[in-house]
Order: sequence, then structure tokens, then C-alpha cells
Amino acid sequence: MIDRTHQLPVSRQCQVLSLARSTAYYRAQPASGVDLAIMRRIDELHLEHPFAGSRMLRDMLRREGTAIGRKHVATLMKKMGIEALYRKPRCIDPAESAQIMLLKRMPQQAFSCPALDADAACYRSQSSLQ
Repeated sequence: MIDRTHQLPVSRQCQVLSLARSTAYYRAQPASGVDLAIMRRIDELHLEHPFAGSRMLRDMLRREGTAIGRKHVATLMKKMGIEALYRKPRCIDPAESAQIMLLKRMPQQAFSCPALDADAACYRSQSSLQ
């Protein structure tokens, strides 16, 4: 993307690509040995307790003698792509739930139902309301 050997200056290349100049000079730091060991242990604990979030994992690590904070555990979990398994709320927009309520009240009209399918039309008959 950015070529340091090109005759166009790095600052101009960044400007053309709409990037901050600091992005061109950024060098990622490798994870420390301590963090790698903690990440390995978090992975083991996550396999044993997939429902454990950052707070529970922090408590487990502290019981084992590792001094670590919840935010550090959360950061390492995010870096590893791990998240706790828990029941998520049903995500229905208020507009979608209003459409579903309209379907129940107006039985012989067709409405689009994004909650069910973007292209489908939902039909209700008088017999289904009884």
C-alpha cells in the first residue's frame, strides 16, 4: 500500500489514501511472554468454562496467583477472539415489532416483515386470528 522507496513522499501517499501519517509508521508490538502465558491459561479456562466472562476469568486467575485486572483479561480475550457464551436478548427493532402488531390487528392486508425476511410478505387471514 505505502511504498517507502517510491519517489512520492510518504506523507503525500498517506494523503492520497486518506490515511493518518502515523498509520504508515506504526509497528505492532509483539505480545510479551507473560501475556502469552496468561492467554494460554485463559484459553484453557475458557474451554473448561465457556460461560465465564472477563470478571469470572479474572477471579479464577487471581485464585491461581496471577495478579491481573478485568480490563486486561477483557483485552486479551478480545485479542484472542474469545467471548463468553450467554443468552443474548432477542433483537427486534421497535419498528419491526410495530409491524408484527399491525399484522395481528389487520388480518387481510399484506405487510413486509423485515423480522422474518426482507423480501417476504406476511399474510394473516381471519381464520388464523380465531
